[in-house]
Amino acid sequence: MTEDFKMKWQHCLDIIRDNIGQARYDAWFACAKALKFEGNRLTIGLPSQFFYEKYEDDFYNLLSSALRRVFGEGIKLNYEVGIIADDSAARVTLSSPSKSQAVNGRFIQSLQQPDAMRTQRTQGASGGRSFDPQLNSSLNFENYCVGDSNRLPFTIAEYIANHPDKSDFNPFFLYGDVGVGKTHLIQAIGIRIKERNPNAKVLFTTLRQFQNLYANAVIQKKVPGFINWFQQMDVLLFDDLQELSLKTKTGDDALFPVFNHLHQNGKQLVFTCDRPPMALEGIADRLIDRFKWGITEKLEKPDATLRRKILTFKSEKNGLHLPEDVISVVADTATNSVREIEGVVMGILTRSITLNVPITVDLAKAVMANSIRKPAAEKPLNFEMIVDATAEYYHLNPDVIFSKSRVRDIADARQMIMYLSNKLTGLSSSAIGFKLNRRHATVLHGISAVKDRLPFSREIAQAAETIEASLRR
Repeated sequence: MTEDFKMKWQHCLDIIRDNIGQARYDAWFACAKALKFEGNRLTIGLPSQFFYEKYEDDFYNLLSSALRRVFGEGIKLNYEVGIIADDSAARVTLSSPSKSQAVNGRFIQSLQQPDAMRTQRTQGASGGRSFDPQLNSSLNFENYCVGDSNRLPFTIAEYIANHPDKSDFNPFFLYGDVGVGKTHLIQAIGIRIKERNPNAKVLFTTLRQFQNLYANAVIQKKVPGFINWFQQMDVLLFDDLQELSLKTKTGDDALFPVFNHLHQNGKQLVFTCDRPPMALEGIADRLIDRFKWGITEKLEKPDATLRRKILTFKSEKNGLHLPEDVISVVADTATNSVREIEGVVMGILTRSITLNVPITVDLAKAVMANSIRKPAAEKPLNFEMIVDATAEYYHLNPDVIFSKSRVRDIADARQMIMYLSNKLTGLSSSAIGFKLNRRHATVLHGISAVKDRLPFSREIAQAAETIEASLRR
């Protein structure tokens, strides 16, 4: 007796055939067989990964629509794909990525000139005119792994996406090291907003693209039109703000009026950067001051728990089942970024298939030996070294730091020592207080005071960076 899910899959195929015609159906879908249905996940069998890629690239929206229509909302799709022809044992199961249908599936790397974009607009769902928001449909919240180390930035991003009309976090300035997921998170904001309001004018752009367009506008004497076009956005997502730091004129002449106009009219602005605002060089103070109107958050490197979660998620998406011991060794070794973890997963997949060997700890170590840069051995730091370096920076005698003096330079140096000792050593706040002859609460206040001022005080940021750099030498 034919299972119910097989009948439903046949109904999906009928819908697909009606939309693409018999010839294309015979070429691409006649071979697709429903294999199993567990929970809300349907697994279909395909001859090769080429078919999987074709489905995901060219037929994703149609396939997703048919599945939802027949199986209902929440349906998930797996593909069982042949790796070696005529070898039933050489098959992997791939998960269909959760893509957003609110944006184009293909991400266009270069932004066209505003004039060109106006001439190439297409009719939107409501008859309005639209343009490419430059959003990658896979970089949504559903494909973003959340843990303790990134929960706060994720929560803020999701709040912005769900309440674009509110100005609680406007602008949102997100900074962190390379490869920790900043671009994914701000793209997810744009995608969610487009899902809820297809007519919203959402645009993602890198600062390099923005600068290149601005330079062309200057040459063509179309700067007012350039600025006006960006001022029409409802949501503007700027990636890699550090690219602006060496081109002050762009910030003054273009970004500043765009920022002002959008903020004054309640339109959302989001920025990513590899450092906090105060650590940027060459950006006008009036622009940095405006970042204080919203919220600045750091996206930390993934902690051990989140790394394990990312590993499991990424491997399943690529048809891999990683043994627990492999997950442990990779999570303990690939500690730098999400991008590094993704590279290890792809390396394990490629080597396992190429060599036709099982996935083991030794295989994972061999992949990581070629793909993970070993960190340089760090110089051990202690409290006394931090005191000496800080005193030297502030031109003070180290002895006065332990005194009861509240002279500003001495108090600032003392708080900097509290902050750096907390950051760079294993000392508890109580131990730091004992060494400085200060109460535990005073140390906590000092650490918090420096942390709170770092993103917005160029003086504090420079002091912390310079002192830490001198300690690392």
